[in-house]
Amino acid sequence: MYTVFIDGSSGTTGLRIRERLSSRADIKLISITDDLRRDTSARAQAINDADIVFLCLPDDAARESASLVKNPAVRVIDASTAHRTDEAWTYGFPEIRAQREKIAASKRVANPGCHASGFIALVRPLTELGVISPDAHMACFSLTGYSGGGKKMIAEYEQADRSALLSAPRAYALDQNHKHLPEMKKYGGLSEAPVFMPVVGPFYAGMEVCVMLAGVDKTEAEQAYEAYYASGLIRFSRNADENGFASACAFAGRDDLEVSVHGNGERLALIARFDNLGKGASGAAIQNMNLMLGMDEITGLVTA
Repeated sequence: MYTVFIDGSSGTTGLRIRERLSSRADIKLISITDDLRRDTSARAQAINDADIVFLCLPDDAARESASLVKNPAVRVIDASTAHRTDEAWTYGFPEIRAQREKIAASKRVANPGCHASGFIALVRPLTELGVISPDAHMACFSLTGYSGGGKKMIAEYEQADRSALLSAPRAYALDQNHKHLPEMKKYGGLSEAPVFMPVVGPFYAGMEVCVMLAGVDKTEAEQAYEAYYASGLIRFSRNADENGFASACAFAGRDDLEVSVHGNGERLALIARFDNLGKGASGAAIQNMNLMLGMDEITGLVTA
């Protein structure tokens, strides 16, 4: 049996990880009482007693927690943005070729961002297999449920007298400085970051990331995805829609991700659909944990 400590277990990502792991007979969760959650010595003890530590914290707090690791056997999975482009950490996206083996051997894994996961799932196979140039100018928009904004945003959306503006989708990160852009560029295999517009909608969970392309053959793109995604939590689906519509909440509550290609000979819409708390956060973290512990990577995850 392996011991696991979730530092930041009261947040949305930490709660989902706890939910997924609590019923597993091969995992023992280490807990500390609420009054000790900010006690550095208590957290340090729990961190160094664990086989796997999940950091579900803001960036600065995640860096602090990572610095508390003194036991060389402890493996850390950071769900924050803090280490995603840090060369000392392994990027936790197993479906990138050769990345699965790196994650399995790593002591420090940086979990991908939710928007970034959909973008990389769509773009990386095309750059790596030569379907599009790394110098391509990319544009992307992403629809997400409000749970991705954490407790404060959840409370804002779920209060009885909420603003009428919250009843429609809202674009944000309008300054084009979204925190996921560095990893989208690096692990998408691009020489420059995409133009990116995230949009939060009035639904709890679900995500739909869309990349628009011109001048790319639809069959070539489909074949690239079929060749690239043979295992893991990502799969390619042909004609994946609901009678001409594609809902952003189709994969809510699940831990897998679907990529699909739509359009015609002139213009393509590439779509990734998943749960922002699943493959966009906690599902990916548990997938990485499974690999680091030598297990089947989808153990304990919801894929249907």
